[in-house]
Formats: sequence, C-alpha cells, structure tokens
Amino acid sequence: MNKAQFVELVQKSGGYKTKVEAETAIKAFTDAVTEALVAKEEVSLVGFGSFKAVPQAAKSGSVPGKPGQTYSKPATTIPKFSAGKGLKDSVASGQ
Repeated sequence: MNKAQFVELVQKSGGYKTKVEAETAIKAFTDAVTEALVAKEEVSLVGFGSFKAVPQAAKSGSVPGKPGQTYSKPATTIPKFSAGKGLKDSVASGQ
C-alpha cells in the first residue's frame, strides 16, 4: 500500500470529509510520535503497540564479497515498534 492509498483508507476509516483532512491527521500522528522518540519517550497505544527509541551498539565486520575489507558503524539510537496483542490477534485471524 502506498501513501495515497493509505490516505484514502484513513479517510474512509476515520470518517474524514477530504483526503487533505486525513493526510493532516496522519502527519500530526507521525510528527507527534517522532517528537516523542527524539525526546527518548515511549509511545504506548494499548491494543495496537508501542514505539520506543532504543540504543544500538557500535559494530564492525567484513564486507561480503570483498576479502580483507571491513566496515564499522558507530553506536546510535534507533526507533523500534512492538506490536500489541490486539494488533497481533487481528493480523493472525485476518480481520
């Protein structure tokens, strides 16, 4: 599903009159989650799931297909989503 199709789905599901209203709601949601994660806060939506920022350790290794060449990646913070029971159950049952 691409963004335009998702906007149409949100418009239909949320009862928005226009696609612009639906897109504004999506943008507000994504902006709010992003802002919370940047502040290292967790966003929990009961039944749906939770978003959190977690540290990722530095790592290094060899480049596949290029013997003797290595890479290194510094430690960073990444976003993570954990699905809630309601979402898992709905997806598993196909509803």
